[in-house]
Amino acid sequence: MARFSKWDVTDAIRETGLVPVFYHPQKETAENAVKACYRAGVRIFEFTNRGDFAHEVFEHLERFMEQECPGMILGAGSVTDPATAALFVQMGAAFIVGPNFNPEVARLCNRRLIPYIPGCATATEVGNAQEAGCEICKIFPASEIGGPSFIKSLKAPMPRSLFLVTGGVEPREENLREWFKAGATCVGMGSALFTKELLIANDWSGITRLCKISLEAIAGIRSTI
Repeated sequence: MARFSKWDVTDAIRETGLVPVFYHPQKETAENAVKACYRAGVRIFEFTNRGDFAHEVFEHLERFMEQECPGMILGAGSVTDPATAALFVQMGAAFIVGPNFNPEVARLCNRRLIPYIPGCATATEVGNAQEAGCEICKIFPASEIGGPSFIKSLKAPMPRSLFLVTGGVEPREENLREWFKAGATCVGMGSALFTKELLIANDWSGITRLCKISLEAIAGIRSTI
């Protein structure tokens, strides 16, 4: 059973403004990635279902975070079907993220009071997801479907919509300003945060630094828009 309520998750996403997105088959590497983000002040983390036995790493990470990173919220990403969603929810996922919108996943998550953040690329998909009870929609792949101007265009007729933007987000003030000024509620970062170079070098302090830069930039940007 998830340690956090759906309201805890939604509040954390809105307040933090940053969701690190990560996958690795090795449990120790996943632990180090979480700790690096936690030290920077990140309190919500998405571990993606990108490889064989990803659920086993996720289960280990959920138990690890409960002991070593109190207050950190863990969710499962790259979930496309209800069976997979049910598996991760059973293992403690506090939220489910998908690259697409699946009504059956929405139905399952609603029953469990677990936030479902589906990937949407059109106003119709956003509308359908919202009708199915999704409070936050993931705009994906954001950089490929119009970038910040697309977010701004969506917010005009749908001003109350909450968007988690992923794809093309970078840990730079200039880049982050474009997304938040356009109307993003939160941004998700994967390879731009967990760069290949930093992972190869086991430079976890470097990842902490990028998280801090991002969080400070987001806080500053929000104070001016």
